Amino acid sequence: MNRNNSETEETIRIMPCLDMRNGRVVKGVNFVDIRDAGDPVECCLAYCKEGADELAMLDITATIEGRATMIEVVKNVANAATIPFTVGGGIKDVASAGAVLKAGADKISTSSAAFRKPTIIKEMIKEFGPDHVTVAIDADINLKMPSGYEVYIDGGRTATGADAVEWAKRVAGFGANTILPTSKATDGVKNGYDLPLIRKIKAATSVTVVASGGAGKLEHFYEAVQAGATVLLAASVFHFRVIGIGELKAFLKNKGVAV
Repeated sequence: MNRNNSETEETIRIMPCLDMRNGRVVKGVNFVDIRDAGDPVECCLAYCKEGADELAMLDITATIEGRATMIEVVKNVANAATIPFTVGGGIKDVASAGAVLKAGADKISTSSAAFRKPTIIKEMIKEFGPDHVTVAIDADINLKMPSGYEVYIDGGRTATGADAVEWAKRVAGFGANTILPTSKATDGVKNGYDLPLIRKIKAATSVTVVASGGAGKLEHFYEAVQAGATVLLAASVFHFRVIGIGELKAFLKNKGVAV
C-alpha cells in the first residue's frame, strides 16, 4: 500500500476501471450488454506499465447478488498494482470496507449501501479517513428532478426518486472529498461523458469529481476536464485498445492540461 499518490488536486489523473463479474473483467453498455475484457491481474499490470495514475475495480454484481466483494481478486490485483487502487461493489459497512482495505486496496467506493444508509459514509470516513473513501453516484436523466438527474442504485437498476445533485451535496456534507458520478444515459455509449452532470456536481460541491461513463475518443476526456473533473475514468476504450494511456496523456498535455 506504499504506492505513490503525490499528485496535486489540480493535476488530472487517468483511471482505467476494471468492471468485474465472476472473476473476469467485463464491459457493458448502459449497465447491461456485458462482454468479456480479460483477466484482472493482467489488465492491472498492463495499465501500471502504460502509465495509468490510478486503477478502479468494481464488482458490478455484488450488490445485486447480495454478497461481499471478491476479496481474493482484490488481493491479487493489489499485489500487482504499483498505483493507487480503488475497489467498489458490495461494500455495505465499515467491516466490509475494512476487509477490502486490508486485502490491499488503497480506497473503497460505496454507492447503493451509502444511499440506503447515509450514516455509513460518516462512519467509514471516521474509521479510515476521507482519502480512503469514494462515494459513487449512478444517475439518469429525469427532468422532473430539480437538477434534471435522479439517483439510481443496485447497479443502475433501481430508481430512488432522489435528486442526484442534492444527494451529492449531502455526501459532501458528510465529509467525503471524492464523488464518482456515472450517467446511465452515457455509460459505455462512447459519445462522451455526461458533461452537465459533472458541471452540476462540481458547482454544488468542493469535492474531487471523477468523470465516468461514456468516453469514446480523446476529445471527450478534455471536455470532462473543462467541465470540472479531476480524475478521468474509462474502461472499454482502454481495455480494447481504442485509446492508449500514453496517447491520452500526450493529447491532454498538448491542450495545456497538467497530467
